[in-house]
Amino acid sequence: MAHGTKSAIVRHSGFHKWWMLLRPHTLVASFVPVFLGTTVAMSYESFHFTRFLVMLISCFLIQTSANLFNEYYDFKKGQDDEHTVGNGGAIVRNGMKPGFILFLAIFLYVLAILGGIYLCMDVNNWWIGLLGIISMVVGYLYTGGPYPIAYTPFGEIMAGFFMGGIITFISFYIQAGFISSFIVYVSIPVMVLVGNLLLANSIRDLEPDKANGRLTLAILLGRKGALILFTSAFIFAYVWEIALIFTVEATPWILIILLSAPEAIKAVRRFIGKSVPITMVPAMKATSKALTFFGILLAIAFLISLLSANMVDF
Repeated sequence: MAHGTKSAIVRHSGFHKWWMLLRPHTLVASFVPVFLGTTVAMSYESFHFTRFLVMLISCFLIQTSANLFNEYYDFKKGQDDEHTVGNGGAIVRNGMKPGFILFLAIFLYVLAILGGIYLCMDVNNWWIGLLGIISMVVGYLYTGGPYPIAYTPFGEIMAGFFMGGIITFISFYIQAGFISSFIVYVSIPVMVLVGNLLLANSIRDLEPDKANGRLTLAILLGRKGALILFTSAFIFAYVWEIALIFTVEATPWILIILLSAPEAIKAVRRFIGKSVPITMVPAMKATSKALTFFGILLAIAFLISLLSANMVDF
């Protein structure tokens, strides 16, 4: 969600304005859970590539659609103008047609539903389709509807639970055929970090959101409190994941997630002392990178563990 204050007007053209419309820093929330759920499941069952690919594409479409709904409804409610900081405001800044943005969002949702139908038929379980539909409804209601979730203190919780949690569980299930307590434990830090990505956005947009009558988590806690929570979320994610090595005998390879810690530290430090939205854009980018590196390294840890075990068996 991108709102802003007065800044230099940047107009994009061609491919770049469409790419920015997708809000690429948020797309990590669609592919990290899929990779993680899939790699953990490979320890229990053989890898189904087609299911993985369909799930990955469907989640990308859902996330993209949610961003487009966001763009459309922020414009309709007067939240964005051509001075908006970030990737939002493309309708007023780049002359995109609101009706087409809404059509595209709905069209991509339809494509995601088709992917969900395929997965339900392939695994012979329609409950995962229901969970997918609920996730899509939440994506729409994030900025759509009379009471948008993004305007409340619950945006981070909802995004973290559905994108970081439900998507990870479904990705695991379509590979393994069941849900284990282990995948729940492993995914908790990812839920927290996906929520943290939204919290970073709320911290950046605290003043504009307050002026527009929102009550986000950052506004509720205040800038200092929100930054403390933001920092604590990163610490929790690392401590929790590493603790699994000792509590549920997870692979020691999990320690490689520490390679992503410098990016997390960078995200926190780039927020400190900042209050103008444009000055916090580097912190937003670092937050997205921290989640990406954390999630991918975590998935790689389970892949390495699986390959090591297979080599020993061989």
